[in-house]
Amino acid sequence: MDEHHLLNIATSYLKSAVFPESAEIDRSPQALQNALNGLGELGLLALQVPSVWGGLAASAETYYNFQQLVARYSGALAFLQTQHQSAAGMLVRSQNQSLQQEYLPHLSNGNILLGVGFSHLRRRGEAIVKATPVDDGYRLNGTVPWITGFGIFQEFIAAATLSDDRAVFGLVPFVNSDRDAGKITFSEVLPLAAMTSTNTVTARLDNWLLKCDRLVSIKPPSWIHDNDKQNVLKATALALGCALASLDVIQATYSNKQLAFIHLALEKLHLELSQCRAAIDKAANESYQTKLKLRAWAIDLAVRCAHCAIAVSSGAANHNHHPAQRIYREALVYTVSGQSTDLMAATLNRLIDSK
Repeated sequence: MDEHHLLNIATSYLKSAVFPESAEIDRSPQALQNALNGLGELGLLALQVPSVWGGLAASAETYYNFQQLVARYSGALAFLQTQHQSAAGMLVRSQNQSLQQEYLPHLSNGNILLGVGFSHLRRRGEAIVKATPVDDGYRLNGTVPWITGFGIFQEFIAAATLSDDRAVFGLVPFVNSDRDAGKITFSEVLPLAAMTSTNTVTARLDNWLLKCDRLVSIKPPSWIHDNDKQNVLKATALALGCALASLDVIQATYSNKQLAFIHLALEKLHLELSQCRAAIDKAANESYQTKLKLRAWAIDLAVRCAHCAIAVSSGAANHNHHPAQRIYREALVYTVSGQSTDLMAATLNRLIDSK
């Protein structure tokens, strides 16, 4: 599919089917799943999977633009589909060809939906999910603290740490399971402040047998930190999409109230957003520290734009169903998503140094 055509199809669907239901999608898992299924019907759930596996083989730029676009119209949908697309990317890079043949052709249309659970690898100190080699695979023990998509995804890629600090990644059921003398138990849906419809839970793995045929990959001890550095700018797409959503609210408010100072604020924020995106687009060869500053800028911009949307919406923004309220909560999520210690520091530095 031509990449310009791809984005046009996505835009049409998001504007006509997702945006009018964005409030319901934010709070209803069923509405969210329906929106996700709609992306699947358009074949948009495995953008960077090679065409030989049924994906669209989209460029990094097109994938970025797509992520920004989805976040503009529904943060919950953007966050959920990102989990699935991340799982697809991990399978593409896997050495397990039988697993690739089993799963990859079914990811683009959403016939198989996958989550991920490896953010705990960023935690310092003793591993909270451990893997022990056995004859037919690995026994997993511990608690995965954050997995999105319970009741929506069928399986997820879990990560566990070996005694030498390498990380084992494998597909496990996303449903309470008891077999091979092992068990997986999921918590109730966590009572989060934002994107509650994404059904985020924790998982307890008790002696769970990850068989060799379910193994996705084994990564070196520093993988998560190296991956964070390499991909530090990817998540800016979601933050900037959130900022655009806020600007849409401000634009709608200005159209109604026709106040000059709202128009001035809108122009200034549009300009800054364009400048931030342009700097990100040109940052491929910049230093890690520069990229961290750009990520922090995108986070700061998302929050400030959301705050401006709150301000111009007046007291109505305090209603739970108001779009400015939803977007403000989404900005919270993008502030902490994929957060490393380095990113936390960069974010704080940005916030305390801003004038």
